[in-house]
Amino acid sequence: MYLAIMQIYYFAVLAGLADWATAHIPHYPRAQEGTCKKTTVAILGGGVAGITAAQALSNASVHDFAIIEYRDTLGGRAWHEPFGKNKDGKPYIIEMGANWVQGLGNPGGPQNPIWELAQKYNLKTHYSNYDNVSTYNQHGYSDYSHLLDESAAATDIASAKAGEILRNNLQDQTAQTGLALGGWNPKKHDMEAQASNFSPLESSLVFGMASTNFTSNTFSDHDNFVFDQRGFNTIFLSEAATFLKKDDPRVHLNTQVVDIAYSDEGVTIHNKDGSCITAAYAVCTFSLGVLQNNAWKQTAIQKFAMGTYTKIFMQFNETFWPENTQYFLYADPLQRGWYPIFQSLSMPEFIPESNILFVTVTNELAWRAERQSDEHTRGEIMDVLRKMFPEKTIPEPTAFLYPRWSTEPWAYGSYSNWPPATSLEEHENLRANTGRLWFAGEATSPTYFGFLQGAWYEGRDAGRQIAAIMQNRCVHVNSTKLRECGPRRHYAILHGTSPFKDYAAVNGWGGNSFLDTNPE
Repeated sequence: MYLAIMQIYYFAVLAGLADWATAHIPHYPRAQEGTCKKTTVAILGGGVAGITAAQALSNASVHDFAIIEYRDTLGGRAWHEPFGKNKDGKPYIIEMGANWVQGLGNPGGPQNPIWELAQKYNLKTHYSNYDNVSTYNQHGYSDYSHLLDESAAATDIASAKAGEILRNNLQDQTAQTGLALGGWNPKKHDMEAQASNFSPLESSLVFGMASTNFTSNTFSDHDNFVFDQRGFNTIFLSEAATFLKKDDPRVHLNTQVVDIAYSDEGVTIHNKDGSCITAAYAVCTFSLGVLQNNAWKQTAIQKFAMGTYTKIFMQFNETFWPENTQYFLYADPLQRGWYPIFQSLSMPEFIPESNILFVTVTNELAWRAERQSDEHTRGEIMDVLRKMFPEKTIPEPTAFLYPRWSTEPWAYGSYSNWPPATSLEEHENLRANTGRLWFAGEATSPTYFGFLQGAWYEGRDAGRQIAAIMQNRCVHVNSTKLRECGPRRHYAILHGTSPFKDYAAVNGWGGNSFLDTNPE
């Protein structure tokens, strides 16, 4: 059942990439290049990847860098907002973006770096028990938990098949194909079965499974929900404060990049306000969604996908749902994914007596909710809740809030997804640097794409690599102890599959593509 519920949370959508071309947006004011501020390394984006890239540079004694961030704070898609009121009239803090530490770590084994930060800064989290779920349809409570178990069993079979395909360099499949061959192929009109596995059917079986498996097998299959009233991003802001000063002049907030010019000699960044920065190197940590809305590196970029995962929060004047149940799964009679999964935050383990409930929608239904008014969306959700609990008199919510992810110009979506029939080589073209412009973020991580740990590893790797190149510390030998560093490989000719030998550290496979002995 655990894996089946996980599919609801790890949904994905298709998207894409192409070849890099310099963007030029003439209607914005542009400074002359001779007047640009100069720095050694420009870091574009102040999310997790941007912070860890800057930290890696700082740890390698490269202190001349600039972080350019669209928003008024660092943290990226770890983003929170005030919501509702507690008994003292003060708002709660809820996470609009990243909300889980996914894959914690095993005693004596590797630890998820995000979980290590959570422990370091005493972030308040609690185990997400995906087995603690009640199932409903349009007539109220309906026990179809056996379907969750059947779906989980098929997912195990598909996961093993995905590993076999990767090892033997065979042709990829869609997630839907893998699940069907694993024994999960419900009829289109069986809506309870359709609700029981909300997996990304049109994404890559091999790499979708690989990303989840790397997290669960390397660290653990335990996820912890973050409800800290300082906000999830407090761990990243606190870490940034270890090497950045308060109001550090190297951090440029509220700055929108509109043009990036690059070569083998350097990078020039033009901003919407007319300012510009020239750098010897740059690390672009923009989300895949932002890249897809610009004219840079388009073949690789447009091939991959940006997913939208939208949580819709409601606060009521009472907790009318079962107080000891964490999740509520709804099977709509007409449309798969219609307000399917609700989660209670009012449990003693989370935010007791808050009377907060949220529902998650993804992909097309998330985009639909973004296009309509709050009132319309609220009405649809209330209709669902009244079907789920027909014996209850359900009040209107006292507070209601959700983000419009696909319209946020600094994100254009929630996280990346790997579509089917896309080889490692094509992903490497997304990850490869162009001239002295490097790329980092969860989308560039082959093993942890879609996860915060992917952004953490990729940012650190880019920062380490650039510092090593600048300081002539690259080692270009084959060794069991030393790894290559330097420009990332670009594949001019793409093959349908990638040889197993290419799934190596030099291509970022495993989270570390540089010397572990390099400065932390």
